[in-house]
Amino acid sequence: MQALSAVTFSRHGGASEAPYHSRNVGLHVGDDEVRVLRNRALIKEELGLACLVSAHQVHGDSILDVDWLPDADVEHAGYDALMTNIPQVGLMIQQADCQAVMLYDPEHGAVANIHSGWRGSVQNIIAKTVAAMTAAYGTRPASLFAAISPSLGPCCGEFTQYHTELPLAFHAYQVRPNHFDFWAISRDQLCDCGVRSEQIEIAGRCTVCDGDYFSYRRDKVTGRFASVIGMR
Repeated sequence: MQALSAVTFSRHGGASEAPYHSRNVGLHVGDDEVRVLRNRALIKEELGLACLVSAHQVHGDSILDVDWLPDADVEHAGYDALMTNIPQVGLMIQQADCQAVMLYDPEHGAVANIHSGWRGSVQNIIAKTVAAMTAAYGTRPASLFAAISPSLGPCCGEFTQYHTELPLAFHAYQVRPNHFDFWAISRDQLCDCGVRSEQIEIAGRCTVCDGDYFSYRRDKVTGRFASVIGMR
């Protein structure tokens, strides 16, 4: 059986300087590219994976099936979810408040990593990714293990324009005026797909409150931390 790596890295332990200090993995936020690539290489080395596949995320619902082992690290534009059944491929999601939702299918040796901000939640990119895994690998949703990374918490998830931004079904997740629990939304979207609630792990750490993570809402000009899943 292949070993699984599924890790959310903090902002610490990298080579970038302020305001991207220090383990920024985002190539499109104004940081020095050499430092960003060094930070990515450190992650790959720590996890013992051959390559990292990432996306220039666009808050959409497109899913990339990485059905090959790249010769080198690669970033594809226009995707917000990545999936693979190829060992040694690390799927990396870049974050600064949005969720990474990592999925593992132990029956078929497949993984996925989903970038789910509020727009992704509205488009239910989680359900679309589970369906894509089922179509590509034969995944049974009930066999999936899921992890929701540190991300915007209900304490800081303020949406003053929620009547126009969020569908009516999301209004039930309002925990106090204008504040929404997107951890619970993602959990319920997973359960609605057939994932068992006892196989869903929620980190429960708010990136706005917790200075160990980059937060766009808190800092505006900032880096991106990484969540990576892959099989060795």
